[in-house]
Amino acid sequence: MYPLLLLTLPLTADAFSFPFTVRTTSTPRLTRRGGIPISNNGNAAYITNMTIAGASVSVILDTGSSDLWVAFPGSPPTATTDTGKSLSLAYAVGSASGNIHTGQIQFDNFTVENQAFLQVANASSFSTDTAYNGLLGLGPNEGSAIQGKLGTAGDTLLNRIFQENKTTANYITFLLDRKNDPGEPFTGQFTIGIPAAGYENITSQAKLNVETVHKLLDDQQHWQALTTKDQTHRPQSPRRPDGRLPRDMSDAIYGRVQGAVYDSTNEWWTVPLFGGVAFPIHPLDVVDDNFKILDKNGNPVCIGAFQPITSAFSLFGNFDMIMGMTFLRNAYALMDFGDWVDGASVDTGDPYIQLLPLTDATAAHADFVKVRLAGMQHSPVSAEEKKKKYEELVLSRWPYILVGCLVGVALIVGLIIWRCCCRRGKGRQKSQTYLPLQVQGSPGAPHPQGGYPHQQQGYGGQPAYGAQQGYGGQPGY
Repeated sequence: MYPLLLLTLPLTADAFSFPFTVRTTSTPRLTRRGGIPISNNGNAAYITNMTIAGASVSVILDTGSSDLWVAFPGSPPTATTDTGKSLSLAYAVGSASGNIHTGQIQFDNFTVENQAFLQVANASSFSTDTAYNGLLGLGPNEGSAIQGKLGTAGDTLLNRIFQENKTTANYITFLLDRKNDPGEPFTGQFTIGIPAAGYENITSQAKLNVETVHKLLDDQQHWQALTTKDQTHRPQSPRRPDGRLPRDMSDAIYGRVQGAVYDSTNEWWTVPLFGGVAFPIHPLDVVDDNFKILDKNGNPVCIGAFQPITSAFSLFGNFDMIMGMTFLRNAYALMDFGDWVDGASVDTGDPYIQLLPLTDATAAHADFVKVRLAGMQHSPVSAEEKKKKYEELVLSRWPYILVGCLVGVALIVGLIIWRCCCRRGKGRQKSQTYLPLQVQGSPGAPHPQGGYPHQQQGYGGQPAYGAQQGYGGQPGY
């Protein structure tokens, strides 16, 4: 799972909203209700502006973390107070380190005094993207590293909002736009405490209870829920441009796209820009060509939006998949903090998530064909998938193969033993055969050595019974 960034922000506010461009299908058109615009940075980040101690900064909105950190583009403002407490926020890739400061923060039409945030001198290990200067976490208070350092003085931004505005429900909602969508652009919103105009029925959708992690893993608490009872955990995170799935799932999605290649070094699937497959979410979200990735031959390729999950994202196996911006561009999401907020008087139930489907399959298919004319309804089985299926077939049959080999060896050994026994028996029978003293033939036949055979002798040297006396005392025939 993408590690949490943590935020603390004291302020008083009524329900408010931040609009940004969004594209949906067969859904009400949103109207701009005030607030600050949010920009889409290549389908990889959603960015808004705030003012800290008089300095304007751009920050990523992130429900996968809870802290606010900023690397000021110029000289840091002087109207902040250094608490003297250092902190490092580690991520699957990169980190953000610095000292915790406090200062005035203006966000839309809200002003917060003495708000704690992490002032970072150099964020290059986190990202070299100059489109933003920091990150605003929208996760639960339990995941805040700043709160862990300062206690209640370091509570998160949303925690402070809900604490000081007790008549507002403790939830946020958001819609996300999509780059390169040929459809009519709509104005979307990020809201706190109220649903976006035209999407009020989000509150009547099924509530997915948020799964609470073990007390020892508080810093790993995210917006995670079971898709079905006692089955798949899926954290919701618009900070992540892609989704993280079990390897078998990502293989099933991209393995049959002709030309698709799994990059074991970067642990992602790449597909040719002309390929595609229809999926339950908008096909334009299945692959992304905004990252300017080239294959080994220098040809541009897309990055698959659903990639195998690794221990970097789920070190303790807390969840099975991460539903990032790829998924959230296709759903209007409501995340209720419930009793995560200390001292809340209106919303004191368990935290939950509600999702409202946005994408119409027919319209999405038309968009896909318009943007990616080479999209195919059915793709041939790729060499990668064939190899994997063959390996799985061999592994699934190995008990039978082993038994067959053992039986074959036993038969061969038995045959060898049987042949040896047969030969030994024949040799013994031959050695016991009777050999006559007189060569068989006609009576009086000459002995092979010349002359006649000797007469057999009887007892005491007398001629044997039946022997005849010949002429001149010679033995008879």
